[in-house]
Amino acid sequence: MDIRAANTDDAPVVAELVAALLGELDGSPGDLEAVARDVLMQEERVAGFLAFEGGRAVGVILLSEGYAMFARGAFGQITELYVRPELRSAGIAARLLAAAIEHGRVRGWRRIDVGAPPQPQWERTVSFYKSNGFVDVGPRLKLVL
Repeated sequence: MDIRAANTDDAPVVAELVAALLGELDGSPGDLEAVARDVLMQEERVAGFLAFEGGRAVGVILLSEGYAMFARGAFGQITELYVRPELRSAGIAARLLAAAIEHGRVRGWRRIDVGAPPQPQWERTVSFYKSNGFVDVGPRLKLVL
């Protein structure tokens, strides 16, 4: 398996993988290729990594950089992490997460945050993050503008 940084040329495959993730979460992925291209163009604030097995993209992680006093400056946020269902528990997500952590260290981040999906349906996802050193910091809320 190979892990490499994603770029704007990867927008179609990033869109496909994130659409699959959103389809699992809420059933409404929509067409995301233009959004993926726009997100990947934000090179100063966004990073992505793709996992490939036998030349086929099998996983993706996307991060955005934020700044906050609670984080003591720059920090990362995992916005999407997805591995194809048939390859879960094969260590792919852990390798994508390791690439994200290394990216954060290079960028000088002091922490990486992630919003966990609702419990108990996604308990396995939360367990994955906890087994990789993440700790609970409370729920996240949103306001659609």
